[in-house]
Amino acid sequence: MKPASHHVTHCKGCRAPICWALTTANGKRQPVDATPSAEGNLAVTQGADGLLYVRSLTKAHPEPRPSEWQAMPHHATCPSPPPRRSNGGGQRSRSGVRPAPWQGLQG
Repeated sequence: MKPASHHVTHCKGCRAPICWALTTANGKRQPVDATPSAEGNLAVTQGADGLLYVRSLTKAHPEPRPSEWQAMPHHATCPSPPPRRSNGGGQRSRSGVRPAPWQGLQG
């Protein structure tokens, strides 16, 4: 099964055909290759609302269902992926002296 043509767009980095799908785990958008792939670790389906949904193929559910097709995440195949976003989890630079906590009025 292939995605409908209105779901297919092109990657800004490599111009390959991709589809944007919502993950079933958390509802975030994920780019997937538009061409089905037997080596893919994702199962993509079109929901009743017309949107594409993607789930990971796991040991518990290793095969796509009859209404799904197997695909690769585009980040795994793109020769020029976009830079990773910083989530602020790194070390922040510290400069200066931290002020002492306010002690109230003395006297």
